[in-house]
Formats: sequence, C-alpha cells, structure tokens
Amino acid sequence: MKKDDEASLLIVEDDIGLLTQLKWHFCDYNIVTATTLSEAVVAIRLHEPKVMVQDLGLPPDEDGVTQGFDLLQQALHMNPYMKIIVMTGNDSNEHALKAVNLGAYDFYSKPVDPQTLDLIVQRAFHMHQLETKNREFNQAKSSTLEGLITTDEKMLKVCKLIEKVAPTNAACLLLGESGTGKEVLAKSLHALSARNEKRFVAINCAALPENLFESELFGYEKGAFTGAVKSTPGKFELANGGTVFLDEIGEMPLQLQSKLLRFLQEKVIERVGGRELIHLDTRIVCATNRDLEAMMANGEFREDLYYRIAEIQIDIPALRERSADKILLARYLLKKYTQEQNLKIIGFTEDAINAIEEHFWPGNIRELSNKVTRAAIMCEQKYISAEDLGLKLVSQTPLNLKEVRQNAEVQALKRTLITTENNVSAAAKLLGITRPTLYDLMKKYNLNQN
Repeated sequence: MKKDDEASLLIVEDDIGLLTQLKWHFCDYNIVTATTLSEAVVAIRLHEPKVMVQDLGLPPDEDGVTQGFDLLQQALHMNPYMKIIVMTGNDSNEHALKAVNLGAYDFYSKPVDPQTLDLIVQRAFHMHQLETKNREFNQAKSSTLEGLITTDEKMLKVCKLIEKVAPTNAACLLLGESGTGKEVLAKSLHALSARNEKRFVAINCAALPENLFESELFGYEKGAFTGAVKSTPGKFELANGGTVFLDEIGEMPLQLQSKLLRFLQEKVIERVGGRELIHLDTRIVCATNRDLEAMMANGEFREDLYYRIAEIQIDIPALRERSADKILLARYLLKKYTQEQNLKIIGFTEDAINAIEEHFWPGNIRELSNKVTRAAIMCEQKYISAEDLGLKLVSQTPLNLKEVRQNAEVQALKRTLITTENNVSAAAKLLGITRPTLYDLMKKYNLNQN
C-alpha cells in the first residue's frame, strides 16, 4: 500500500523489541506508535488512524486497571469507525473473543506471523475504505436539496414535492413553525427551477413598517413622497425573471394583499406615484407560521389571495416530529461550527443525546443551532453534555404499553442507525442483537439504510 496520511496505522505495543519489528515490517504505511494507554489516546486524537494494531496484554496501570480493554473501549468511543486488531497470547482466546464482542474488528494470536498479520491489516484498511464510501453515499442520498439535512420520511416527501414543483411556475405556500427551514426550501424551489440564474429576493413581511411596505415591494417614482429623489424599482422588479420569497405572508396588511392579488392575476405592477403598468415575470413563493384559514374566517386575510398563493401547499414538519433528524442535525451543526472555529470537540455524551431526543424543540432547527453553538463555546471537555446544552432529561410515562414498545423500538433503531451511519454490524452490536435480528426489525418497521 502506498504510504500516505490515508493509510495511518497505529501500533500499540509495550514490548519495544516487537514494536520495532512491527514498525519496520509495516514501513509502507504511515506508522504511529505508542507503548501505553495514555500515549495511544493522544495518538488517536492527533493522527486519527484508520487501523490500530493493539496488544491486549498491556500491563495494568497503577490502580490495577487492565489497560488493554480500557484502551479498546476508549478508542472506539473516540473513533468508532477505526478498525482495531487486538493481539493476544496463545492461551488468551477468551480475552480475544471478549475484545471482538466489545467492538474490535479482528484478533491475532502471538507469536506474530508477518504474512498473516499483513492480510488482516490490509483487509481492515479495505473494509474501512468501503464503509467510508458507503456512509458518504448514504449521506448523499439522504437529501438532494442543498442546505437540507434529513433522513426523516416526512421531510424526504417534502423534498420530492419540492423537486416536482420547482420546474413549474406554480405559486407555492410553505407552512411550518418558526425555525423549520422554510427559507431553505424556498431557495431550493428557486435553485431547481429554470429561473436559477436570475435573482432570489427574500422579504420578511413582519419586519417591514406598514408605511414602507408598498414602496419596498413595488418601487416608487421620483417625487412620489418626501425623500423620493429618484425613481427606484421595488423588490418585485429586481427579481424579474427570478423568484420573490414572501416570508411571514400572514403579516401583510390587507391593503397590500389586494395589490399582491392583482399582480398574481395580471402580472403587472404600478410603482408608488406612477401611472405606467410594468409587466413582470416573477415567481412568488410565500411562507407563514400562522393559521391562514383562521385569519380568513376573522377577515384578516383575503380568501381569494390565499387560493392564489397556495396553488401548491407544502406542510413542513416540526423538528419534534422528525425524531430521526434530531441527532443527525445536532452532529452536523456541531461539526460545521467546530470546523469554522477550529475547536477540538468530538461529539455529544450519552446524556446529551438522550436530552436532545426528549426535548420538545419549540424553536425547531433555529433553537437547536443556538443551543449547539452555545454549548460548543462553553464546553471545556471533548464531549458536549446535556448540561452544556442547557437541557434536562424528562422521561414521559407511557400509557399504551404495546404502542410505546413499538415506538421505542423504531426510535432506537433509527437513532442507532444514524449513530453508526448505517453500519449494520456496528448498529447490531450497540443494540446487543444479531445482524439477522436487526434486518428483521428493519423490515418489520419498514426502515432502510438510506
């Protein structure tokens, strides 16, 4: 194998003579060595080796704790995708089987036969490469929309609907709570359409003062009001040939609603203070977290406008309804932030994962991003805890035991598959079941590896 960083091999052996021989024998790899547990932990964090050959018979530490198994567990916790090959004595098969049960990739009995060990190491590198490509492939399949991270069935249906509607000129209404990603989906509608080379203009209707609303949207002529020193095009004109995204459309004043309706019907506008009709080819995508039907009943929103902007209505599920996405998004956000800020945080503790799963997330993805960013800044350890996130574990008491058991199984399966990035062998080990049993459960609950 060609010597490069991708072929980093960590050898952990306290026998200096054997360590030297192994280092010489595997000279084609990028070799990293360690003689103790602490040295090995530092090497794993620093070099992130793909494969580790470890002597399971490392001497116990000063407290009498067996370092071999301790290192194995720590190594898998730090880098669950690393392939670990344990070396044991001829009379230590029981220890070797225990190591494999804990997550070791393979084992080998001393004395060392170079050719046999060569094959095991080569196979470990090959398996690591295949699993890495498989994870990348599955991640690429999870969502085809830029900026959208999901494996949830409801969100994947939304993605398919976006892909189908995007090439058309249909007016779309995105309905969802604040922080669910409405603008991301609106941008996807634009990016996947024939208008993608023209402008995408986003307007937050709740942020515009009512007296400036009309001039911002439709523009104004010189002298139309005090301060109008020159003719200025509005947002609709700037997006001619492209897309206008009207966020919080429920906050639009009734007077402006009638003008928007006219534009949608006739595709013409008049600037404030102007008389000339301006023909435009601008697509309208609207979004709101309010109940427009209730607003129509109260006379706060025009019914005829509703049917114009909602030719295609897309309902976006809240984060609490996307249980399989909570950890996936949290890890994505953490990785993104730690890379931007060059932080050394590795991931989340088990209590943090449980807290993320149990939290209601009223602020949805925006709230999740806020808590992950804050925790990454404040965390002084390698793993973010529930306390760092400002979350508490709140266990809910089930009512229907059969239903709860099924829900628990589905959630456990989804979470474990996401945690192991769809590595079925690793997921089966974490769940304490065999691979055939896991496949049966996945089939039972209509889960796949995508």
